[in-house]
Amino acid sequence: MSVIFAALALVCSVLRMLPEDLQALPYIPVIVSATPWFVILAVLALILSVISRRWIAMLMALACIGLQVWWQWPFFSASTKLPAAVDAAMASTRADTGDMIARVMTFNVYKGHADAKAIVDIVRDQRVEVLALQETTNDFVKKLDEAGIHSYLPYSQVSSSDGVYGNGIWSATELRRPVDDEVGSSASFMPGGTVTFGGGKAQLRFVSVHTTAPIPGYWSRWKRSLDELASMRSREGSRYVFMGDFNATTDHTPFRNILGNRFSDAARQSGHGFTFTWPSNKLPLPRFAGIDHIVLDKDIIAGQMQVKSVAGSDHAALLATIVVR
Repeated sequence: MSVIFAALALVCSVLRMLPEDLQALPYIPVIVSATPWFVILAVLALILSVISRRWIAMLMALACIGLQVWWQWPFFSASTKLPAAVDAAMASTRADTGDMIARVMTFNVYKGHADAKAIVDIVRDQRVEVLALQETTNDFVKKLDEAGIHSYLPYSQVSSSDGVYGNGIWSATELRRPVDDEVGSSASFMPGGTVTFGGGKAQLRFVSVHTTAPIPGYWSRWKRSLDELASMRSREGSRYVFMGDFNATTDHTPFRNILGNRFSDAARQSGHGFTFTWPSNKLPLPRFAGIDHIVLDKDIIAGQMQVKSVAGSDHAALLATIVVR
């Protein structure tokens, strides 16, 4: 058994290292999404190999454990630290839209089935200033309005490429230069709008992201939608914050290509641990994949990451505090 477990752990680790074209082969994206859990196989292989004295299996297991530590350690070691002013800002009863700090949130509402009132409650309690939602419907947007979203986030931009399901951004301050699709994606319209910070000192371009899911028949489309986002690395003239359902984890090569040397993943940057957001409706199966992300341009730091369950969705909401420098 030690050899079998070690071999499985090694194969899964190799899949994580594949170039983007090979990772788009059938079912590979699904396996790679569970990469952090492969360490369990490696640890079991190590224990069994020590007991049975199978030294090759032991070396394979140690190699896999070492790779996992190398890949996943950034989630537990903050690369940046939020300034002390953040604590005071978050302790306020209402968000200060004139500073350089904002609480932001992204959430896939699962074809409009999520509890709209619960979302508004989180926005109120967490003092969210920018909200990105995916898989909205017209009826869901109406429910969100009825629940009072405009009392906290009065500005919005919602768009749909098929007239049924859409993505949207809601903001506590004016959304300047709103567009239906910032990216030109083949997956869905990804609306964008500019939010001003610090009384005009900085402007960030927020985009609500929803890429193609890696399911049978859509493997190549999954990669293409991520590649289209990766092309945004060369888009000049705006500083971006991409928030949404990327249908990919940091272990997927196409997602890491999005980051490149320009963007950073808020969860990895903040060092608060894994932010698994999917699946949220498959109990007793736990959430095992972090496919929802808040991706930040240069000179934006993040912390205070939280994952919150909302009834009616197969995703959990992801929140972060960002500071513009």
